[in-house]
Amino acid sequence: MQKVGIVEVAQSAGTESPLSLMEFTYKPVKEVLDKVGLKRDEVDMYILASTDVFHSGMSCANAFDWDASGAFMKPASREEGDAITAFVYGCMPIMEGRYDTVLVVGLIKGSENPENDTLTSFVADPFYSRPVGIQETTAAAMQMRLYLQRYGITEEQCAKVVAKNLGNALFNPYAHIKKRVSVDDVLNSERICDPLKALECAPKSEGVCAMLLASEEKAKKLTDKPVWFKGWGSSMDTFYLGDRDLLDTQLKTAAASAYKMAGVSNPRKEIDVAEICEPYAFQELLWCEQLGLCAQGQGGKLVDSGVTQITGDLPVNPSGGVLAMNPYVARGLYRVAEATLQIKGKAGEHQVDGKVNTALAHSTYGFCGQWQGVVILGG
Repeated sequence: MQKVGIVEVAQSAGTESPLSLMEFTYKPVKEVLDKVGLKRDEVDMYILASTDVFHSGMSCANAFDWDASGAFMKPASREEGDAITAFVYGCMPIMEGRYDTVLVVGLIKGSENPENDTLTSFVADPFYSRPVGIQETTAAAMQMRLYLQRYGITEEQCAKVVAKNLGNALFNPYAHIKKRVSVDDVLNSERICDPLKALECAPKSEGVCAMLLASEEKAKKLTDKPVWFKGWGSSMDTFYLGDRDLLDTQLKTAAASAYKMAGVSNPRKEIDVAEICEPYAFQELLWCEQLGLCAQGQGGKLVDSGVTQITGDLPVNPSGGVLAMNPYVARGLYRVAEATLQIKGKAGEHQVDGKVNTALAHSTYGFCGQWQGVVILGG
């Protein structure tokens, strides 16, 4: 099986762009190819992550994606769901020796689609769940309430996640939300759906992330420091919220698979930095538990300890995470890109202290983290 290296990445900012979707997509793709000195025809295959469910205001993403990404008349495939999966699909043909280079692109123009909750309401069962207003935020509010009650997690601890992540985002040139907030600011922000507050919910952002993958031999020719794909795991939970324990998610299963493939036996000690998808602040605490970075019910104590700060022993979301930038479909690829930059030592002002040898990237979608995916990268 061939090793897969991440050669280079490029990102767009999360703020609303005046460019058309095609122009918006073209710029990061051109940037990543220019960085390595390749033309589009020299890329063996393209994998695109976008969606037909009215994200970017479209019901047929195939009509827009291919030309702008350079994938026209090339071997290509499109992934519907989360772009972290597109990353893994891009790794597969290299691992089996079919191609030497694959360009992965995740794209969404959030300013051109309805509110995310309007779209996520369509995920709900149309007969029993949708009529009562179930969408991602109302489902997350129920999950948060259960989390607070079962484990004694406090609203202050959840608010600390926001203060930490938005503070990190001040140093990320691509972040959408850039403002310093206090725990009190978070607690006093508007209640969206009790106990969730406005500042605890991710925004609706733009975002194109492009990433060039290559076989080991090719990667070493294109860059001095490839970042290696080490492990992957994903898992989907059952559909109906009432059929599952919202605090015992499939992230445990996904993480176990990724750790096994990467040879990670003690994630708390072996992971140097984690980029975690936290559409709602409390979920960062819960996901840390499910990833084995702390014990069950100890996510609040973890953030209290300062371990997850950018200067801590295990920085979580030094980029600012999804609370600072939420390009819905592309956000998983952004997590991989940010983890890659940390290993390369090229994250700029939000580079963590010390050498990063192993990084974790995570993404999720569906009510209360119904689907979970974990990638392990190494230097």
